[in-house]
Amino acid sequence: MRILIVGAGATGGYFGARLAQAGRDVTFLLRERRRQQLEKDGLILETPQGRNTLWPVTLLARDIKTPYDLIVLTVKGFGLNQAMEDIAPAVGPDTLILPILNGMRHIDLLRQRFGDRHVIGGLCKIHATLGPEGEIVQLSPLHQLYYGALNGDNGEALQRLDATLRRCGFDAFLSEDIACELWEKWLLLSTLGAVTCLARGDTRQVIASGGGQAMLSGLFQEVLSTLVAEGYPHRQAQADGILTWLSNPETPLTSSMYRDLMQGYDIEAEQIIGDLVERAERHRLAIPLLNAVWVNLQVYQLQRQTSSSTQ
Repeated sequence: MRILIVGAGATGGYFGARLAQAGRDVTFLLRERRRQQLEKDGLILETPQGRNTLWPVTLLARDIKTPYDLIVLTVKGFGLNQAMEDIAPAVGPDTLILPILNGMRHIDLLRQRFGDRHVIGGLCKIHATLGPEGEIVQLSPLHQLYYGALNGDNGEALQRLDATLRRCGFDAFLSEDIACELWEKWLLLSTLGAVTCLARGDTRQVIASGGGQAMLSGLFQEVLSTLVAEGYPHRQAQADGILTWLSNPETPLTSSMYRDLMQGYDIEAEQIIGDLVERAERHRLAIPLLNAVWVNLQVYQLQRQTSSSTQ
């Protein structure tokens, strides 16, 4: 399969590098600045096993000439619209689009643009980050990639995809219920992002504070009720496991949105929290805590825009 990886950040860079190391036909679709960096220094992969430098095939959006068999989208949610424009020439009659994004709105947007038959579900579990020189740093051995048809029908095309992604240096899983797993990832990430951003601290600090556990549990229930109203079938054991993990006082957890916020970066507020609030309002659900988080994040974004415009 000809594979196009959109982005070479921590997620796209890691899984794309592993695929390239395994001999798969991989090309990275990049912005000019990142492309120049990789052409100069290579794609540096730091793992618990050591440091490797790859010299991957790269291109810019204007250079796409032919369709790809698989497009792996690893952009931030606020970059999705531009990414859809960029990849349009790479989508052929049999192309599969595997998005690794947060929330669920991207699924609807991709389906509207490219059609249901092209879009499959995907998520990853990995502890990785970009280092100061643009290197991909794997922080723990966890590196899992899940994918599957959103309707649960993993036919011939998904079987070919599964064969391509296996034995590539990470754990690959063809899921029979990827849609449910996407709902549960959103349940986890939105609760974690909401509580850490609102409290400006990690989960251990929140739980150690008076009223902290109540706030965490309340946010979790508001998110859960919203997702159930939207069609999540509420697998009780999985949902309970998420809340138990978030509530562990021995494990200080933070979200990528919290880390981006604390560094003054753009955040996926609309995709992770704003979309939840919009869906809850459609069902006339009471979500006072989620509303408080949403206002908080919007104020942050306004302050950031004001600060940027005055510099």
